Amino acid sequence: MSSTPLLQRPSMTVSDFRCTAMAGDKPFAELHRCHSISFVRKGAFGYRCRGKSHELVAGSLLIGSPGTEFVCSHDHVCGDECLSFFFQPELVEAIGERSPAWQLGAAPPLAELMVLGELAQAAAEGATDLALDELGQLLALRLVEVVSGESRKAASVTPRDRRRAVEAALWIAANSHRQIELDDIAHEAGISPFHFLRAFSAVLGVTPHQYLVRSRLRHAARLLADDDKAVTDVAYDVGFGDLSNFVRTFHRAAGVSPGKFRQASRGMRKIFQERLALN
Repeated sequence: MSSTPLLQRPSMTVSDFRCTAMAGDKPFAELHRCHSISFVRKGAFGYRCRGKSHELVAGSLLIGSPGTEFVCSHDHVCGDECLSFFFQPELVEAIGERSPAWQLGAAPPLAELMVLGELAQAAAEGATDLALDELGQLLALRLVEVVSGESRKAASVTPRDRRRAVEAALWIAANSHRQIELDDIAHEAGISPFHFLRAFSAVLGVTPHQYLVRSRLRHAARLLADDDKAVTDVAYDVGFGDLSNFVRTFHRAAGVSPGKFRQASRGMRKIFQERLALN
């Protein structure tokens, strides 16, 4: 079993797990140390806890609860891969600590959960402007809702929520060149990451990380249009830590590469005309 940490925050950690155990390998008992959700993105394996056996395939969820003993087996295939979220008690309490969802052990490939799991995988690969910690919260919340059969009511927006959201947005825009995480912004707002994510999204219609990425893109577009800095320098100046991620994200937003966007801003209208002709 190999583990690659992808994210480490006060409220949540995320890791990529790849297991190479084969049929015939002797299974052994393990212990869940915190609440967790593992999205099976490839392969299959057996999972036994609380006297129940589950066969997990791509799209299934392995659900961990603190102090629960479990055993994984690999009688059918080898090479399974999981994207795993580990939650701190404060976050679980906010989402719904008493929900029976945490006692299930596993969830089958349900459409309502699979789509969020795949979106989380896309975030891990830098293919979306949502953040892994945001999607971890959404996946846990959706799991609780699916098991209870009830959707949590939309967050009621108070004047205080509106002020916090707007002030947070202004702070993000002013500091978007820095490495900012959801926990950082929630701390600035003075509330928990879970409640901040819900309030910010309800007021402004985007998540904090989406607004952060879009603030960076906005600053990048201005620099590309008004400055002669190299594209690499623009990427780092506005807060992207990786050039390829910047190019991919900018192209997804603008429909053209940063270089072509700069050319278009200098009067080469044919670039955007070609884009319009393709639509």
